[in-house]
Amino acid sequence: QPRPCGRAAPNPPGGSAPGPARPGTKRLPGAIVVGVKKGGTRAVLEFIRVHPEVRALGTEPHFFDRNYHRGLEWYRSLMPRTLDSQITVEKTPSYFVTKEAPRRIFNMSRDTKLIVVVRNPVTRAISDYTQTLSKKPDIPTFEGLSFRNRSLGLVDTSWNAIRIGLYAVHLQSWLQYFPLSQIHFVSGERLITDPAGEMGKVQDFLGIKRVITDKHFYFNKTKGFPCLKKSESSGLPRCLGKSKGRTHVQIDPEVIEQLRDFYRPYNIKFYETVGQDFRWE
Repeated sequence: QPRPCGRAAPNPPGGSAPGPARPGTKRLPGAIVVGVKKGGTRAVLEFIRVHPEVRALGTEPHFFDRNYHRGLEWYRSLMPRTLDSQITVEKTPSYFVTKEAPRRIFNMSRDTKLIVVVRNPVTRAISDYTQTLSKKPDIPTFEGLSFRNRSLGLVDTSWNAIRIGLYAVHLQSWLQYFPLSQIHFVSGERLITDPAGEMGKVQDFLGIKRVITDKHFYFNKTKGFPCLKKSESSGLPRCLGKSKGRTHVQIDPEVIEQLRDFYRPYNIKFYETVGQDFRWE
């Protein structure tokens, strides 16, 4: 396939011998943050890349959903260079709800470790809507988009913001290709209240030493979110961008209650499948 203009030639399969001016090799990722949107995936990526044994791609490549036709060598060419002791990580939250993604990732490597950051699906939907509203102020109300018929309690699962939160449904596609032992679930809520604890489990899952601990974090009261005391690229404190931690739109409590009722059986099924209670009830 022709390479896009201006892009460096990717390494041949297996990588090239590292030279003195170009340490490391571009490798396909050993771990991918596959979901979910508005769950806390950016925080997980920013936190884990502080680890000296992790190199992460900063942008979302969308390879396994939008760019698969470009081929694995194009995908590899995007990756940061790593030493033999380092893990390459990328994140694209839309993979979790992309039907073809599990098979495509499996075909790349059946050993790929998968990270899924989940959050109360009602809160996640409101956060998703808030983000869209900031870009398109004239969209319908959250309530109008959430229900096909509110008086009958008919939720509109065709709306992406609602559909993404059906974690138990999406997970089935992944379990056709990967065992649960290869999928790690991060609690978006605990990522805020106990970032060191959640990141400790991520490091264990990746098989790397627990380097990222309490000493790396401080709580930013303005954002309502933990921030890094030192970033990967400089010794300065690092908080997520302005779009993170934005104030949610106010939603009628009755609408929230109806959506909680709707998600409850899906949540319970999800807890049972992964063997973990996220306490969203």
